[in-house]
Amino acid sequence: MTYSGEVTVGGPADVHELKDLMITKIAVGPMNNNAYLLRCRATDEQLLIDAAAEAQALLGTIGDDGIASVVTTHRHGDHWQALAEVVAATGARTYAGREDAEGIPVPTDVPVDDADVVRVGNVELTARHLVGHTPGSIALVYDDPHGHPHVFTGDCLFPGGPGRTTHVEDFQSLMGGLEAKVFTLPDETWIYPGHGNDTTLGDERPHLQEWWARGW
Repeated sequence: MTYSGEVTVGGPADVHELKDLMITKIAVGPMNNNAYLLRCRATDEQLLIDAAAEAQALLGTIGDDGIASVVTTHRHGDHWQALAEVVAATGARTYAGREDAEGIPVPTDVPVDDADVVRVGNVELTARHLVGHTPGSIALVYDDPHGHPHVFTGDCLFPGGPGRTTHVEDFQSLMGGLEAKVFTLPDETWIYPGHGNDTTLGDERPHLQEWWARGW
């Protein structure tokens, strides 16, 4: 079946099968968060992005092979409600942006800075530090050698605009970071956000000036 990225809380996961990486997307409640399970096809090692909620649903998706690591994209509570239980069950290493680590109640084993590499098996993900939604939000870029890039943006980029910001300075910082570190990628780049449906940079790029003008 063709991957759509359209998932609902309580519904089935959707799987994006790439040559070197399998990406399983699942929605969990009560805030309709997305969690992403990445599996290296060469080694079968797994990594989870955002243990957001519903630990048992996440553990069921992870399966008996467990996970080597879990990355929290940012410190907002709806993105780590299941983190303690998932880590206790799997022994996974924890990763988070350095500036957000203190706001996550589960200790961060590996603080992540801009351009750091996070590995899952033979696959490398490059972190992009984006300031604005939170001080330490990170996006993860998988530059697929067999195709276009794939980016896990947390709450920094959605279909229709950037994530929520509180102050003008935060909005300007987030937009500047997105333009400098994400929108430099090609239009085919697939975007996996922290909530809702996926998008591509090509779909969003024409609206950048509109977002700047509206201020959110």
